[in-house]
Amino acid sequence: MNRLAVGHVIKVVGSKWGPSLPRRSVPVIAGAALLIASASIHLDLYLTGYRSIPTIGWLFLLQVIAGYALAVAIGVTAHRLAAAAGALFALGTLGGYLLSLKVGLFGFTEVRTTAGIVAGIIDVAAFAALATATLTGQDPGRRRIPAATAAVSVVALALLGAFVATPKAAPAATVTAGSQVLKARPISGTEVLTNARGLTLYSFAPDTPSRSACYGSCAAYWPPVPGNVSAGPGVTGTIGSIKRTGGSTQATYDGHPLYTYIGDSAPGQDKGNNINLNGGLWLDVPVKAAG
Repeated sequence: MNRLAVGHVIKVVGSKWGPSLPRRSVPVIAGAALLIASASIHLDLYLTGYRSIPTIGWLFLLQVIAGYALAVAIGVTAHRLAAAAGALFALGTLGGYLLSLKVGLFGFTEVRTTAGIVAGIIDVAAFAALATATLTGQDPGRRRIPAATAAVSVVALALLGAFVATPKAAPAATVTAGSQVLKARPISGTEVLTNARGLTLYSFAPDTPSRSACYGSCAAYWPPVPGNVSAGPGVTGTIGSIKRTGGSTQATYDGHPLYTYIGDSAPGQDKGNNINLNGGLWLDVPVKAAG
């Protein structure tokens, strides 16, 4: 095959699959920049605690690496397939967030946070930009967002709004006429403190005997145990309570403010144990049964 024929083949193939997008087009630049922004938010979340969560930790890391890699590939090559992959990646990232927010993924349940909402909006914008770049191709005159891209973006934003407005509810605490009874339950060979429903209770390292350091989104992941508790049969230790900001009370055990974890849905689970999240380490509360 002569040089002219080879050049013709490359031109034909390149026009369909090659770097056919204008490198300086607004959708290409914006899409790559938005992928970097989303990956940066997830990198911050990974470094500040998510890395210690089983399965979710390394998935977060892979997501960060993929986001940066796709952004670089799109910016350097302006390849249509790279843009398409970036659009699907942004949509998939949003889908993963919505699932973890509503039903949980790999034993981890997300809660509504500012960082999560911002990242979700950025993911929708990245999809819109990169899908537009993919579908418009080499035609710089087509400045309008394709109807299909606009429709998917609107649906994605609507789902984000709906899921954020109605996240998965935390397990409700059982309150008796008097007080909740703290119990002891063996988990992995250790007797740990549980609430009346048998859900594992946790301590938070930054807390002090008189002050909780868990508020806002932290308290959504780790609901404080109300202060009306008493020790059940066989549970030793000092039961008390502290006053939280806003006037409510929180139960304490041997000087540790107590919490449940939104990721635990049944007795015998301790998915929050040994997780470094929301600024500190979370641990099961060991208890000695009366001999």
